[in-house]
Amino acid sequence: MSVTAVPFITLNRFEKGFKENFLGGVATLFEKTQFVGGPVVGEMEAELAKFTKVKYAIGCANGTDAIQIALRGVGVEKNDKVLVPDMTFWATFEAVVNVGANPVTVDVNRNSCHWDLETFKKAVTEFKPKAAIMVHLYGWATPDTLEIRKYAKENNVLLIEDGAQCFGTKINGESVLSGALISTTSFYPAKVLGASGDAGAVFTNDEKLNNACRILINHGRTDHYSHGMIGWNSRIGAYESLFLKLSLEHIDARIESRKNAVKYYAEALQGLPFKPVVADSKITENGYCAVGMIDPALRPALMETLKAANIGFGTIYPGAMSMQSGANGHLVGKIDNGNAHYISQSVLNLPCFAYITKEELEYVVQTVKSHFNK
Repeated sequence: MSVTAVPFITLNRFEKGFKENFLGGVATLFEKTQFVGGPVVGEMEAELAKFTKVKYAIGCANGTDAIQIALRGVGVEKNDKVLVPDMTFWATFEAVVNVGANPVTVDVNRNSCHWDLETFKKAVTEFKPKAAIMVHLYGWATPDTLEIRKYAKENNVLLIEDGAQCFGTKINGESVLSGALISTTSFYPAKVLGASGDAGAVFTNDEKLNNACRILINHGRTDHYSHGMIGWNSRIGAYESLFLKLSLEHIDARIESRKNAVKYYAEALQGLPFKPVVADSKITENGYCAVGMIDPALRPALMETLKAANIGFGTIYPGAMSMQSGANGHLVGKIDNGNAHYISQSVLNLPCFAYITKEELEYVVQTVKSHFNK
């Protein structure tokens, strides 16, 4: 049967037996009335820690909360300055504001689409921030990750790493999250490791940070009716924990499928005005996003061709943080080299999800090639 449509992402391709195992597990949780907490949460957290090569994984309600928990956990307070990339999802920016701190946007490198060391150094020198959030966007990371960590530590900048899109990504063959002071992720269903609803996690190797984060997610409790901190309710649910625990059993296959899709696009679309972007050789990406760049003047026509062929696509992300109307009144500084804005006008993401078929990939590639060979 020939392919006539490809979604940008689909959430209904699971391994044989996955649905039955999940629903069976839900029935057991229901019978035991384990709706919040319970053994499944701890089991899931242990599997997360094992996979990411960290000592502690703390489940929470969503990825945005995870960033706010990490900021609070390291001691970011009202009016502290926090560096954030000018190219990221809005949650990174709003998390800083939500803890009472002041965001400073720092431009990214046009080639890697991430921070580079020199621009980071300039931002630290100019703004003297208490903390910074380094975002591992698109399923990869900056090749300067280790150098930025080192510079941040030497200059007393608390470095939080937003890993909402990098679950399973590696640098120099090791989990990119394993060497972070503290990092976060989102389990929004469309992620590489997604839940069946909102969920997130915080990762760290530091026992004190682990303890602080666990207190923060549960109303600041030090025991049931004693509260040592001002926290909030960000507990992860048992059903979400079960879904994630079962998904982790298949995560290697899901990542491999996504990586193969990204590789296919990169090889098949060489020499076109639409240029696939791949991770630096230091980085093993997870296939979260198939990223391409095109001259902004040419992007609308290609988008129309994809629409006509019933092919989904994305523009992740269509605007720099410093240019969002919601940033007004909160942004206290920026380094703007024009790169984040350029990327936002040039980026185009092709369909990429676990178990996308060869026929679907071929249909997308042929449609893109035909557009430029008219």
